[in-house]
Amino acid sequence: MPVAEFITNRQIYDRVIIDRIPAAVKFLWLATSDLKDLHVSRGKRMVPFLAILSTLVNRGVAVRLLHAGEPGPAFRKDFDRYPNLIDGMERIRCPRVHFKCVVVDGQFAYSGSANLTGAGMGAKSNRNRNFESGFLTEDPILVQAVMDQFDGIWMGTECTACGRKPYCSDYDELLARRGNNG
Repeated sequence: MPVAEFITNRQIYDRVIIDRIPAAVKFLWLATSDLKDLHVSRGKRMVPFLAILSTLVNRGVAVRLLHAGEPGPAFRKDFDRYPNLIDGMERIRCPRVHFKCVVVDGQFAYSGSANLTGAGMGAKSNRNRNFESGFLTEDPILVQAVMDQFDGIWMGTECTACGRKPYCSDYDELLARRGNNG
């Protein structure tokens, strides 16, 4: 793979969701602004993306999900079908998150425009998907840069200067991760 590879539309689904995420061994970090009930192909059937995450958690993969908006009702209904995700997947909601990324095992990163939705990730038909683009990389410097942005938000380094405390349901938890009480 070159330092970075530009991908669009259905390639995001195929190369990130289908090829890379299920191959995670140690950890998977996901950041998205919008979070909906994404379904993906598994064999000859479509399953909720949460089934993939559940399988990873069962294999001992540490999964972190960073998102801005509250998931829709279909996502929440599907989430309840995978009780191992309640304790097995870490989740933080930050209303300022607008970047989208996937990091697999610190060796691969996707960064781009696609939210973790069917239309965003290209899982829908050509008539129902968004026009999206992004970059794939295995370059250690670029992967680390994506991880640094994710980890900075995850650890709450932006919280005290953010000014969005009234809208942040996880503000206190983020500050606790930093060892800071505000």
